[in-house]
Amino acid sequence: MYGDSAIMRKHASQLRDQATDLRSLADHLVGQVDAIGWSGRAGQDLRTRVEERAAVLRDAAGSHDIASDTLTRHLRSVDQLKESIADTERRASSLVADARGRIARLPDASTGVTVEASDSDRRLEEFTPPASGHKDWLTVTLPGL
Repeated sequence: MYGDSAIMRKHASQLRDQATDLRSLADHLVGQVDAIGWSGRAGQDLRTRVEERAAVLRDAAGSHDIASDTLTRHLRSVDQLKESIADTERRASSLVADARGRIARLPDASTGVTVEASDSDRRLEEFTPPASGHKDWLTVTLPGL
C-alpha cells in the first residue's frame, strides 16, 4: 500500500498546530515588549526589532499552513488512488472468478461434446494479478473491466 494516510493526516495536523504556535509566539513576544513600557530610542529600537522577528515567525507560520495544505491535497490524491486500486482489484477478482466458474462448467471431452471457452474467459483465467494494493492495478486491462 502506498502512503500511510493516518501518518500523513497526523503530519498535516502537526504542521497546522505548529503554525498556530508560531503565531501565538509572535503575538506573545510583541505583547511582552509592549508591556515593558520602555520609552526612548532604545525602547523603540527594541520594539522594531521584535516586530521584525514576529513578522518572520508569522511568515514561517504561513509556510507551515502552505505545507499542511499541500500535504492534505497530496493525501486526498493518495487516498483516491488507493481507492481506485482497491476497486480495480475487487472488480478484476470478481471477473476472474466468474470466468473460472464458467470454464469449470463447460462439458469435458469425456461427454463427447466439445465446447471451447471464450477468448475473454481464457484471458481472464490466465490473468496473473499484481500484488494486492500495488500501483500496477491502475494499468490492468481485462475484458469487462
